[in-house]
Amino acid sequence: MKQRVRVYVRGVVQGVGFRPFLLRQTARFALTGWARNTSEGVELLLEGDRAALSSFLKVLRESPPPLAVVEQVSVQDAGEGPGETAFTILESQAGAGFTLVAPDTAPCGHCLEELSDPQNRRYRYPFLNCTDCGPRYTILRALPYDRVQTAMLPFPMCKDCAREYFDESDRRCRFETNCCPACGPQVTFYSADGRAAATGDDAFRAAQTALARGEILAVKGVGGIHLACKAEDEAAVLRLRARKRRPAKPLAVLCRDITAARRFCRISQAEAALLESPRRPVVLLEKKVPEAFPALSGNTRLGLFLPYSPLHMLLLDGVFGGPDAVVLTSANRPGEPVLLDNADAFDALSGIADGFLLHNREIYNRCDDSVVFARNGGAPYFVRRSRGWVPQPLDLSQNAEGIFAFGAEEKASFALGKGTRAFLSPHIGDLKNAATLSHYRTAMETFERLFAARPRAAACDLHPDYLSTREAESRAKQARLPLYRIQHHWAHMAACMADNGLEGPAFGILWDGTGLGADGTVWGCEFFKGDFTHYTRVGSMRPVRLPGGEAAIREIGRIALSLLRDAGLPDTRAPVKDALRKPLCAMVEKNLSCVEASSAGRLFDGVYALLSGTPCAAYDGEAPVLLESMLRAEVAGRRYPVAFYEENGVRRFDPRPMIRKLSEDLADGVPAAAIAKGFHDAMCEMALSQCEALNPEKAPVVLSGGVFFNQYLLTKLPRMLKAAGFSVFCHHRVSTGDEGICLGQLAIAAKKEECSTCALPSR
Repeated sequence: MKQRVRVYVRGVVQGVGFRPFLLRQTARFALTGWARNTSEGVELLLEGDRAALSSFLKVLRESPPPLAVVEQVSVQDAGEGPGETAFTILESQAGAGFTLVAPDTAPCGHCLEELSDPQNRRYRYPFLNCTDCGPRYTILRALPYDRVQTAMLPFPMCKDCAREYFDESDRRCRFETNCCPACGPQVTFYSADGRAAATGDDAFRAAQTALARGEILAVKGVGGIHLACKAEDEAAVLRLRARKRRPAKPLAVLCRDITAARRFCRISQAEAALLESPRRPVVLLEKKVPEAFPALSGNTRLGLFLPYSPLHMLLLDGVFGGPDAVVLTSANRPGEPVLLDNADAFDALSGIADGFLLHNREIYNRCDDSVVFARNGGAPYFVRRSRGWVPQPLDLSQNAEGIFAFGAEEKASFALGKGTRAFLSPHIGDLKNAATLSHYRTAMETFERLFAARPRAAACDLHPDYLSTREAESRAKQARLPLYRIQHHWAHMAACMADNGLEGPAFGILWDGTGLGADGTVWGCEFFKGDFTHYTRVGSMRPVRLPGGEAAIREIGRIALSLLRDAGLPDTRAPVKDALRKPLCAMVEKNLSCVEASSAGRLFDGVYALLSGTPCAAYDGEAPVLLESMLRAEVAGRRYPVAFYEENGVRRFDPRPMIRKLSEDLADGVPAAAIAKGFHDAMCEMALSQCEALNPEKAPVVLSGGVFFNQYLLTKLPRMLKAAGFSVFCHHRVSTGDEGICLGQLAIAAKKEECSTCALPSR
């Protein structure tokens, strides 16, 4: 019995080989009709045997192409019609809706075979890809996903590519960005003064030769331009650091393959699977020798990743004598976003790059590399969620339609709500930089356009001076939107709840460096009870006085001095300049020009300064990372006291007894590794004690905040909590740091929009 139906498919169904898939499947089931891309997905008109239609729809839902994600299939009876004699692909239809966009992925197996086959017309072509792989988000301007909406618009297909495009049996059938050496983008090597020196394969010859000589190159990839040098050439790495003005922050290393990667780090099977996955993130791994490669990383870990585009593969293949591992770090001025344009590269990198490997395909959307740890059998634990995942949305339990969450300031990202989906931006950076703020605004405009987002409410941090807050205020005022100001750590808590599909109530262990509290002081070692409608601050830490305020975040010796003085100890072990010691002591004693912070991050800073004698942190978060690096599995930790006191209904951890005992151990010559381990263990014991005292009902425990990038804490604390009968939830879809709080802001604002009479947050 024949049937005629109209089918609407939503999800990631454009730019992923969906229409050729439909051509094959309709032929298989003898169906006629047509299909077309729309702004909301793919629309089909189908006619055929009822049983065949049913089988087709089952395949459609359960076995789509590799990059496709079918989220919804709606079927409507189409009634009588003129009758279709074949199945055809119609022109795309623009509209007001939206569809999902696939993230950028590494080359598939078929493309890799073509890349290395001398008989193939795409042999060693750096821009080959197909319906199953390659760039998507970074080259897309608007939807529907047609060539005219992508960076491939200036490159009309040649006859051979056009033949593939219309060949239903070819895997590049209806592949909008199809190209080859005859018609597609080209790569060029430029000398330091910007003169074109070589093209095509000769460009890779020049680039590999330069890298082998120890030169620094600017390399234009998929989501931005990077600086590269030979990873094992210490002199080259140090030159790169000096020229980029990045003296200490770890550098990521791009390796030819897993074999090259194993020279640097121990790699488990799960970590190898993550490295080799189509998303190709930077994976933070343990060095084989903790002290090795100090020019690359001053701690025990190193970020490694594998080539995620044919261009990177050709750069590292060694055919022309080049290295199999290079530093690959974003090319930008200090504090600014990664460069995109060739002209900007020549201007900004003059005196930094010794040569330029660039191409003539535009990058429409910046997208930095994702950075992850491998946890729980290889699942990514995000330090930075960007290339490979963005703009893939996250599902929410509540309707967040039209809510714009503006995130934090220093590790900025934003989130847009679309129904029960949250679209999170790629990594943005520090908004205090004007160029980064401009990038933030541009990225938000892109998301609004791609996903047809119409704002009806805004959410931001409680801090009035955050530039993200000011952006939210400006946008809300201009568009007359309700604006929800959400306390920083409540947003952390809500982010972890939303990340794990929890509705609440929950118990939050929220540890980070800085977040404005509801009482106007700095919070950062918090224990909350609550859900998406309210929170109560039930636990915290005795505040540490930060002499000079923000200056103490950089000059961590000031925090060490403050901890010692607060514990009633001499300040002589604090690593501060002699000329500053007396004035700093006076500031702490009299509480002059001090900021009080109940911050776990600042406590880690101060303890590291005491143990290492280091007066300053070279970059944000350096001290906690290096403190964790002091740990050694074979060294037993010291046992330190954990004390508490009550203050206005808040149970506060008192670090003074711990600091006194820790100082005694330092004076007695106890190894730093043992003290560092004891400190970490004491923090875990403190958290467990707070949980047992403040969460007797055993509500689910969520861990969030930048301190939980610490893998020792992230492993030991959940284990201790679970042994005590608590259910524990960590982040797994967004970063535990400030980059992830936009998700929490979005979830809270969605609930507030749902229930405008929610109780105000309490202390």
